[in-house]
Amino acid sequence: MSDGEHFLSGGPNNHPACHRTAKSHVDPQSVENFRRKLKYFFMSPCQKYRARGRKPWKMMLQILKIAIITFQLVSFGLSNEMMVTFKEGNIVAFKHFFLKNYQDRNKDYALYTKHEVHDHILYIINRVSYLHLQDLTVDNHAFERIDEVFTPLSVCQELYRHANILPVNETFDIDPHVETECLYFYPFSLFKKDDLENDMNLTLDFQRLLAVNIYLKVKAINLQTVHYKELPDCYDFAINIKFDNHAHSGKIKITLRSDVQIKVCKDWNVSGSNLHYQLIVLFDCVVICSCLLSLILCTRSVYKGVLLQFEYITFASIYHNKRVCWSERMEFINGWYILIIISDTLTIAGSVLKICIQSKELTNYDVCSILLGTATMLVWTGVMRYFSFFQKYYILILTLQAALPNVIRFSFCAVMIFLSYCFCGWIVLGPHHENFRSFNTVANCLFSMINGDEIYSTFTKIRDKNDLVWMFSRMYIYTFVPLFTFMILSLFIALFTDTYETIKRYQKHGAPLSELQAFIAECKDPPNSGKYMVDEESSTFWCLCAPCVNCT
Repeated sequence: MSDGEHFLSGGPNNHPACHRTAKSHVDPQSVENFRRKLKYFFMSPCQKYRARGRKPWKMMLQILKIAIITFQLVSFGLSNEMMVTFKEGNIVAFKHFFLKNYQDRNKDYALYTKHEVHDHILYIINRVSYLHLQDLTVDNHAFERIDEVFTPLSVCQELYRHANILPVNETFDIDPHVETECLYFYPFSLFKKDDLENDMNLTLDFQRLLAVNIYLKVKAINLQTVHYKELPDCYDFAINIKFDNHAHSGKIKITLRSDVQIKVCKDWNVSGSNLHYQLIVLFDCVVICSCLLSLILCTRSVYKGVLLQFEYITFASIYHNKRVCWSERMEFINGWYILIIISDTLTIAGSVLKICIQSKELTNYDVCSILLGTATMLVWTGVMRYFSFFQKYYILILTLQAALPNVIRFSFCAVMIFLSYCFCGWIVLGPHHENFRSFNTVANCLFSMINGDEIYSTFTKIRDKNDLVWMFSRMYIYTFVPLFTFMILSLFIALFTDTYETIKRYQKHGAPLSELQAFIAECKDPPNSGKYMVDEESSTFWCLCAPCVNCT
C-alpha cells in the first residue's frame, strides 16, 4: 500500500460519518494535486522557475541586499571609527593636560604623600583657571559656558562622617556614613600653592578622606569628518578626575574618565565644498525600500507556509486519523525566512537611525552600529538558505542543526563544572592573582586556558608568599586544564564529528524520510512536466471531503 493509500485508508474513526463519506467519494486526482502542491512548496527557486516560470525574485533581492547593506555598513563604520578615534584621542589629551607629569606608559598613576596630593589638585585648578583653553591646547577646546557664564570646576570630597584612627595604639573610632563636601571654582584667576587651603577653604582630612572627585566640562568639535564630506559633530566632555583613597593603604590612585555627549552644532557653515550627505541619505532610503520589499515577500512566504501546514494537518487528521508531530509541522516554517525578517527589521530601524544621524537630528552612534552590524551579519547568514538546495555545500548547517540538541544537553553539564571553578578561583585566588580579581576576569582567564592561552602566565603570577595558597593554585590549575582541555573539549568536538559522519552517511545512502517527505516523494512529476502550471487554489485538497465540508 502506498503512503497516499495509507493516508486514504483512514483508521479508527473519531468522525465516523465524515470518514465513511470521504472514503466512498475519494478523488485520487485531488490527492495527487495536493501532493503536487506540497512538492512545489518545497522546491528550490530554480525548480519553481522551471515548474511555473516564476522568477526567483526573493533570491535576487537577497543578493542585492548583501551588496547594498554591506556598502552601507562600511560607510557608517568609517564615520563611527572617526567618532571613536576622536573621543579616545581627546581623553588621552585630557590626561596629559590635567594630570601632572602624566606619561602614556603610566599604567598605575598614583600618589603617596600629602604634598603630592595638594600639588596635583592645585595643578588641575590652575589649568582650569585659564579663560582661553584654545591658547594652551593644540586642538579646538573650550570650557562650557551657559548664558555667557563659565561652568565652574567642582572639587568634591567623599569623607567618613567621623574618624579617629590611632595605629600606634591599635585603636580607632569611626562613623562609616559617607558625606560629600564640594567647592566650586570659576576660571578667572590663578592660585598659588600656599593659598590652596587658605583662600580656597580646601582642607583635606586624610583620616576621613575616601576620595576627591574633580568635575569639569570641556567642549570640542570633530572637524575630521569634513574631509569625508560629512557635517562635523559637537562634543561635550564631562571629565571626572578621581583621587581614590578607599583602601587607605598609603596609595592614592588617580583616574581620569570622561562621559561624552554628542550634539548637533548650533550654527555651521562649510564653504568651498559640496557635502554629499544628501546622496548618502538617498542611498539609505534605497536600502530601506529594498528591505521593506524583502520583509513583505518573506512574511508572505511564511504566511503561505502556515496555511499549507493547516491544510496538511486537516488532511492527515481526516484521511489518516492521526496528529501531525511538531517536527513535521515545523518543516512548513522556513527558519531562514524568519532570520531574513529579523535582519530586514533591524536594517530598517538602523537605516532610519542612520538617516537621523546624517541629518544631525540624533547622535546615537552605538545603537545604530549595533543594529546595522547585527543586520549585516544576519543578511549574510540568511543567504545560506540557498545553499540548502546543494547538499555538499550545506553540510555545515546540517551538522550544526543535527548536533544542536545533544550539544545543548552536554553544555549544561559543562557550564555547571565551569562555574564551580569560576567561583572557587574567584574566592581563593582573587586576592593573590590579578586574573582572578573579579568573577568576570576569572571566567575570561579560564576560557583562555581552555584554548591554550594564559596557562604559563597564570602559573607564574601566583604569589608564593602563602604556601597553602600556592599548593592550592597548582592543584586548581592541574585539575582544570586536563578536565576541560583533554576531556570536556574532546567530547564536545566528538559530538560534532559523530554528527558529521552521520550526515555524510545519509548523503551517501539516503536519509530516513518523515511521513510528510515520504508522502511528497510519491509525486514523480518533474518540475518541467507542465503539471505545476495549474492555479494553486484549484489544487487544494478540500474537495476531497466534499460531503463533510460542503465543498462545491
